[in-house]
This record gives sequence, C-alpha cells and structure tokens, in this order.
Amino acid sequence: MNHARPSTLADVAAAAGVSVATASRVLNGSAHKVSPGLARKVRKAAGELRYAPNVQAQNLARQASSVLAVLVRDITDPYFSQIAHGIFTEAMRRNVRVVVSETGIELNSERQRLSAMRGLRPRAAIVVGSRTVDPKREASLAKALQDLSESGATIVSVGQPGMPGACVHPRNRDAATRLAQHFSSLGHTRFAIVCGERLLQVVEDRRAGFVAGLPRTARVDTIDSEFSRDGGYRAGQQFCRDGFDATAVFVTSDVMASGFYRALREAGRDIPGDVSVAGFDDVPVAADLYPSLTTVRLPLTAIGEKACALGLDGPSEVTIPIEGELVVRDSTRRM
Repeated sequence: MNHARPSTLADVAAAAGVSVATASRVLNGSAHKVSPGLARKVRKAAGELRYAPNVQAQNLARQASSVLAVLVRDITDPYFSQIAHGIFTEAMRRNVRVVVSETGIELNSERQRLSAMRGLRPRAAIVVGSRTVDPKREASLAKALQDLSESGATIVSVGQPGMPGACVHPRNRDAATRLAQHFSSLGHTRFAIVCGERLLQVVEDRRAGFVAGLPRTARVDTIDSEFSRDGGYRAGQQFCRDGFDATAVFVTSDVMASGFYRALREAGRDIPGDVSVAGFDDVPVAADLYPSLTTVRLPLTAIGEKACALGLDGPSEVTIPIEGELVVRDSTRRM
C-alpha cells in the first residue's frame, strides 16, 4: 500500500476483508449493527493503517436527507413498476421521499446515474435489475455502489447477489427449471425459448434454468429479441415465418409473451392448440391474456417492500431469497 497518502475507508475495508459499507458502519458510528467479530477485524485494520475518519464526511452522512434513491432499467415495464410500487408503498409508510432514475441498458449508465445520486446524500439506494453478464460493467457498477456506500447510503440490490450491500434475490433459475419440468410432464419434447437481451443476467438465468430442467433428449431452439413487448412480437413473427416446429415455447417475460401472442394470432396460430406458451413474472397482463398465460409468479410488490425495509432498517449485508411459484393457466396443454 502507498503510505504517501492517508489511508481511506476502502483501504481499511480491503485489509479487513469486508465491504466498505461494513467498515463505514463500524468506524463512522452507524446505527446498523455489525457482528463483534467483524467489528474487531475492522478496528484492527484501521489501527494498523493509521486510518483517520473524515469528520466532514461523517457529518454530511449523518445529515443525509430522508431520500431513498431507486435505480431501475425501465419504469414503464410492469415488472419494474410493480417492484417500484412496493418501494413507494413502504417508503410512504415511513415518510421517506423516493427519487427514481432509469438506466436502460446503455453501457455505464448505472454508474453515471449513481454518481449523480450522490449529490442527494440518500439514506439508502436500491438498484433493481441492472445486473449483466459483462464483467467490466459489473465491476463498474460495484465501484459506483461502493462510492455511494462510502458517502453514507445503505445499498440494496434486487436481483443476483454479488454487489455491495444487501440483496433481494428472486430465484429465477430454479423457477424456470420447474417450468421446464411442467412442460415435460405434459409430454412436450420440442421447445423454443424466446430470450430478451442475453447481456441481462436475469435473461440468462431464466434461459439456463429452463434448459437445465429439460430431459437431455429434448430439442431446444432459441429466438433472441429485445426484452420488451415489441421484442416478443418480433420473436413471434420469426417463430411463424421461419417454420419452428416447437410444441412448447418459454418466453422469458410476460411482457414479451403478450407481444408473442399477438404475432401468433395474426398468423392464425392457436394457443395452446398449435403451441403451448408460458411466460415469467405474473404481471397483471398475464391473467388477462386470452388464453390466460401459464407463468411463474414473483411477488413483485412484496419484493419492493422488502428492498425498501432492508435499505432503511438493515441488515446491511444479507441475501433474501425469493422463490417463484408456478401458475398453470390455459396457455399450456398436454400433448
């Protein structure tokens, strides 16, 4: 380590083998509890590095406004809007103001928006659905979250574990596996998967989980499109145009499935007579489609409430698993 500069909180965290958030809570007097063992490690590392807390930064953190910063990929998508509704509901109960920022899927957009949020000095920051399979982008997001944590915010991710702070973890892979097993139990052997952008970790988890649940003898085709209703519509057009002979289709989100439905109707294909279709999430449109959509139900509003509670109350470093529930409706049938 370079002793020509004063030691930072990040240096202490690295030496103690903990997150910056944990080191901050031990050394900066946070109300969030840290286990005695971790606290001893942090204080030992701070002493060895001769770390001196930045009093001005502590004062700023303690004067943080009652703002909850929320980062989502697309607030118009029912998946994100239902999670956001849960966050808003819980925050309103606690008289905490919520500021929302959209990221889309542009490279480095999360880091730019998180950097801008630092100026709000938020009490907590919740990141919903920004995880990708790109290691560089993941590292960039982790660094931005560490920076925000060091400024005094509690960090919560909704998605896959691995980022600083707490995590509410929908178990997409396991639920997609159960959906595949349901299809197989109905006698299907030829499948197609309609995927959103493979850059998104949630898409890859759902795709991989579905494949893992199929027999080795199953045949699986994949159609890639945008993770949106229009993307599902274009995937449905391709499915009909290119002569896919799958008898069962897994669409990786209900929103995509609604577009897929429309394309099959326009082509004169019957669901489930010609092909069984299933989605994922159980957003409100799923039950209203005709025929009603078989899907995996995630308690999206409750996920948002849980993420908000973690951000405001802690614990600061915990992963809360959320199981998906298979909901069988009229869009799937036995062969």
